[in-house]
Amino acid sequence: MTSHVLIASDHRGLTLKAYLKEELTQQGYSVADLGTHTEAAVDYPDIAAAMAEALMNNPEDRGILICGSGIGISIAANRYRHLRAALCHDHLSARLARLHNDANVLVLGSGFVGMAVAMDATLTFLNTAFEGGRHAARVDKMG
Repeated sequence: MTSHVLIASDHRGLTLKAYLKEELTQQGYSVADLGTHTEAAVDYPDIAAAMAEALMNNPEDRGILICGSGIGISIAANRYRHLRAALCHDHLSARLARLHNDANVLVLGSGFVGMAVAMDATLTFLNTAFEGGRHAARVDKMG
């Protein structure tokens, strides 16, 4: 569905972010890494803000945010009206996030999903279209 992906994490998501970035690049996706780039502690609201700014300028892109649990960064991301960030734990939750909720940001908890499951969820998220129909009115109420 989408060929350009924005990816960002706090320090706890750095390893998973690097893995996903490499795998996606090998599969032909264009991946923009919004940070962080070191293991120095950073605040996840700042990472969510970077994603919000990038998606404001490129609304057709999809985003991936990662922190230790995924909870904090998803709360921070959903403070922005144009972000619909969905914390997903597998391919089914990623599929439904796109299909029913038109989520534009996949959130992963690096401490809760393994590399293979995260990649499966990511590919599902990127390749699933919003179903629209009865879901469109609900999504419109959120934004």
